[in-house]
Amino acid sequence: MVMLQRTRVYKILSEPDWEVAERLGFTQTALDEGDGYVHLSTRQQVAETLSLHYPGYTNVRLLEYIAEEMAGPVRWEESRGGQLFPHLYAALRIDAAKRSWILESDADGVPKLPQDIDK
Repeated sequence: MVMLQRTRVYKILSEPDWEVAERLGFTQTALDEGDGYVHLSTRQQVAETLSLHYPGYTNVRLLEYIAEEMAGPVRWEESRGGQLFPHLYAALRIDAAKRSWILESDADGVPKLPQDIDK
């Protein structure tokens, strides 16, 4: 029996970035364009990414993908604090997301992870 790996990775989009993605069919953020790859997070990294980069944002979208099913190469590269982050070197189509959420914010204005993220 062959066990297929299914590594969940996540893309966070502000409301304006989501509007661009809806129009284009794929994500295109200033950060990703500047760095030359799509920034993604693992389940263990996404909450910290939200707290560091998205306080005060409303209608933040969280998109879930399976790394092994993505349209291009995902490279695990060292970033914040020496952690390995998934970076996609191809377009990230929004219709390829397995699940998506609009995140609610906590009392400090930080978007919270959805309750069903681990299901």
